Amino acid sequence: MSSGAGPTTATPPADAARGATADLCDVFLPDPVDVVTEQKVQIVAPIFRDYGGKLRFNGRAATVKCFENNPLVRKALEENGTGRVLVVDGGASMRCALLGDNIADMAVKNGWSGIIINGCIRDSEDIGRMALGVKALNTYPLKSSKRDLGLRDVPITFANVTVRPGDYIYADKDGILVSAEQLSL
Repeated sequence: MSSGAGPTTATPPADAARGATADLCDVFLPDPVDVVTEQKVQIVAPIFRDYGGKLRFNGRAATVKCFENNPLVRKALEENGTGRVLVVDGGASMRCALLGDNIADMAVKNGWSGIIINGCIRDSEDIGRMALGVKALNTYPLKSSKRDLGLRDVPITFANVTVRPGDYIYADKDGILVSAEQLSL
Protein backbone atom coordinates (compact mmCIF):
# COMPACT_ATOMS: atom_id res chain seq x y z
CA MET A 1 0.00 0.00 0.00
CA SER A 2 1.20 3.44 -0.83
CA SER A 3 0.93 6.24 1.67
CA GLY A 4 0.46 8.67 -1.17
CA ALA A 5 3.63 10.51 -0.27
CA GLY A 6 6.12 10.73 -3.11
CA PRO A 7 9.87 10.80 -2.79
CA THR A 8 11.15 13.75 -0.88
CA THR A 9 13.29 16.31 -2.67
CA ALA A 10 13.91 18.52 0.31
CA THR A 11 17.54 19.34 0.91
CA PRO A 12 18.64 19.69 4.51
CA PRO A 13 19.76 23.22 5.34
CA ALA A 14 23.45 23.99 5.23
CA ASP A 15 25.12 24.01 8.62
CA ALA A 16 27.92 26.57 8.47
CA ALA A 17 28.64 25.93 12.15
CA ARG A 18 30.27 22.62 11.17
CA GLY A 19 32.96 24.62 9.40
CA ALA A 20 32.90 22.31 6.38
CA THR A 21 33.79 24.04 3.13
CA ALA A 22 30.74 22.54 1.39
CA ASP A 23 28.40 23.98 4.03
CA LEU A 24 30.17 27.33 3.91
CA CYS A 25 29.75 27.39 0.13
CA ASP A 26 26.04 26.57 0.48
CA VAL A 27 25.60 29.53 2.81
CA PHE A 28 28.01 32.10 1.32
CA LEU A 29 27.96 31.06 -2.36
CA PRO A 30 24.30 30.03 -2.78
CA ASP A 31 24.05 30.68 -6.53
CA PRO A 32 24.76 27.85 -8.99
CA VAL A 33 28.11 27.77 -10.75
CA ASP A 34 26.58 29.14 -13.97
CA VAL A 35 25.18 32.28 -12.31
CA VAL A 36 27.76 35.05 -12.26
CA THR A 37 27.57 37.19 -9.15
CA GLU A 38 30.07 39.10 -7.10
CA GLN A 39 31.49 36.67 -4.56
CA LYS A 40 33.03 37.47 -1.20
CA VAL A 41 34.45 33.95 -0.97
CA GLN A 42 37.19 32.58 -3.25
CA ILE A 43 37.60 28.86 -3.88
CA VAL A 44 41.14 27.58 -4.39
CA ALA A 45 41.60 25.38 -7.49
CA PRO A 46 41.52 21.68 -6.47
CA ILE A 47 45.23 20.96 -6.88
CA PHE A 48 46.25 20.40 -3.25
CA ARG A 49 46.64 17.14 -1.33
CA ASP A 50 46.17 16.61 2.39
CA TYR A 51 49.28 15.62 4.35
CA GLY A 52 48.65 16.71 7.95
CA GLY A 53 46.96 14.76 10.70
CA LYS A 54 44.27 17.44 10.97
CA LEU A 55 42.01 17.46 7.90
CA ARG A 56 39.74 20.41 8.77
CA PHE A 57 41.38 23.67 9.80
CA ASN A 58 40.82 27.41 9.60
CA GLY A 59 42.34 30.69 10.70
CA ARG A 60 43.72 34.08 9.71
CA ALA A 61 46.27 33.98 6.91
CA ALA A 62 49.92 34.82 7.29
CA THR A 63 51.74 34.74 3.94
CA VAL A 64 55.17 33.90 2.59
CA LYS A 65 56.29 34.18 -1.03
CA CYS A 66 59.45 32.22 -1.75
CA PHE A 67 60.95 30.03 -4.46
CA GLU A 68 62.95 26.95 -3.51
CA ASN A 69 64.07 28.68 -0.27
CA ASN A 70 62.34 28.30 3.10
CA PRO A 71 63.96 30.60 5.74
CA LEU A 72 60.81 32.74 6.01
CA VAL A 73 58.64 29.63 6.35
CA ARG A 74 60.69 28.62 9.40
CA LYS A 75 60.71 32.19 10.76
CA ALA A 76 56.91 32.48 10.47
CA LEU A 77 56.30 29.12 12.14
CA GLU A 78 58.59 30.06 15.05
CA GLU A 79 55.95 32.66 16.01
CA ASN A 80 52.77 32.09 17.99
CA GLY A 81 50.33 30.73 15.42
CA THR A 82 47.17 30.53 17.51
CA GLY A 83 44.22 31.01 15.17
CA ARG A 84 46.46 31.30 12.10
CA VAL A 85 47.17 29.47 8.85
CA LEU A 86 50.47 29.97 7.01
CA VAL A 87 49.93 30.23 3.25
CA VAL A 88 53.13 29.81 1.23
CA ASP A 89 53.48 30.58 -2.47
CA GLY A 90 56.47 28.46 -3.43
CA GLY A 91 55.97 29.08 -7.14
CA ALA A 92 54.62 25.50 -7.55
CA SER A 93 58.21 24.22 -7.61
CA MET A 94 58.55 20.45 -7.72
CA ARG A 95 62.35 20.53 -7.21
CA CYS A 96 62.54 20.72 -3.41
CA ALA A 97 60.48 20.68 -0.21
CA LEU A 98 59.61 23.88 1.67
CA LEU A 99 58.39 22.06 4.80
CA GLY A 100 59.68 19.02 6.68
CA ASP A 101 58.89 17.31 9.96
CA ASN A 102 61.11 19.51 12.15
CA ILE A 103 59.51 22.77 11.00
CA ALA A 104 56.02 21.20 11.06
CA ASP A 105 56.63 20.05 14.65
CA MET A 106 57.60 23.63 15.53
CA ALA A 107 54.30 24.80 14.00
CA VAL A 108 52.36 22.36 16.20
CA LYS A 109 54.21 23.51 19.33
CA ASN A 110 53.48 27.15 18.45
CA GLY A 111 49.76 26.54 17.94
CA TRP A 112 49.40 26.96 14.17
CA SER A 113 46.13 25.64 12.79
CA GLY A 114 47.50 24.75 9.37
CA ILE A 115 49.91 25.31 6.51
CA ILE A 116 49.13 25.51 2.79
CA ILE A 117 52.12 25.23 0.44
CA ASN A 118 52.02 25.93 -3.28
CA GLY A 119 54.96 23.57 -3.63
CA CYS A 120 56.23 20.40 -1.97
CA ILE A 121 56.81 19.03 1.52
CA ARG A 122 58.89 16.10 2.79
CA ASP A 123 58.70 13.79 5.80
CA SER A 124 55.02 13.33 4.90
CA GLU A 125 54.58 10.16 6.95
CA ASP A 126 55.65 11.95 10.14
CA ILE A 127 53.67 15.10 9.30
CA GLY A 128 50.60 12.90 8.80
CA ARG A 129 50.75 11.97 12.50
CA MET A 130 50.81 15.60 13.68
CA ALA A 131 47.79 17.60 14.88
CA LEU A 132 48.32 20.11 12.09
CA GLY A 133 46.52 20.79 8.84
CA VAL A 134 48.95 20.59 5.91
CA LYS A 135 48.07 20.91 2.25
CA ALA A 136 50.66 20.91 -0.51
CA LEU A 137 50.99 20.03 -4.18
CA ASN A 138 53.14 16.96 -3.61
CA THR A 139 56.12 15.50 -1.77
CA TYR A 140 59.80 15.64 -2.68
CA PRO A 141 62.67 14.39 -0.50
CA LEU A 142 65.21 17.15 -1.23
CA LYS A 143 65.36 20.11 1.19
CA SER A 144 65.24 23.68 -0.05
CA SER A 145 68.01 26.24 -0.27
CA LYS A 146 68.48 28.90 2.39
CA ARG A 147 69.98 31.73 0.30
CA ASP A 148 66.99 33.84 -0.72
CA LEU A 149 64.62 34.86 2.07
CA GLY A 150 61.63 35.68 -0.12
CA LEU A 151 58.85 38.03 1.00
CA ARG A 152 56.68 38.01 4.10
CA ASP A 153 53.14 39.26 4.68
CA VAL A 154 52.45 40.23 1.07
CA PRO A 155 49.46 39.36 -1.13
CA ILE A 156 50.11 36.11 -3.01
CA THR A 157 48.27 34.71 -6.01
CA PHE A 158 48.06 31.07 -7.10
CA ALA A 159 45.42 28.41 -7.88
CA ASN A 160 42.89 31.05 -9.04
CA VAL A 161 42.87 33.04 -5.77
CA THR A 162 44.66 35.94 -4.13
CA VAL A 163 45.41 35.57 -0.42
CA ARG A 164 46.15 38.69 1.58
CA PRO A 165 47.62 38.70 5.09
CA GLY A 166 44.71 38.60 7.52
CA ASP A 167 42.27 36.88 5.14
CA TYR A 168 40.29 33.98 6.59
CA ILE A 169 41.19 30.50 5.41
CA TYR A 170 38.85 27.50 5.69
CA ALA A 171 40.15 24.09 4.60
CA ASP A 172 39.06 20.46 4.66
CA LYS A 173 39.16 17.40 2.40
CA ASP A 174 36.75 19.07 -0.04
CA GLY A 175 38.83 22.17 -0.65
CA ILE A 176 40.09 25.54 0.51
CA LEU A 177 38.12 28.79 0.82
CA VAL A 178 39.52 32.32 1.19
CA SER A 179 37.50 35.26 2.48
CA ALA A 180 38.38 38.81 3.46
CA GLU A 181 35.68 38.54 6.14
CA GLN A 182 35.18 35.91 8.79
CA LEU A 183 32.47 33.47 7.77
CA SER A 184 30.15 32.86 10.71
CA LEU A 185 30.69 29.38 12.01
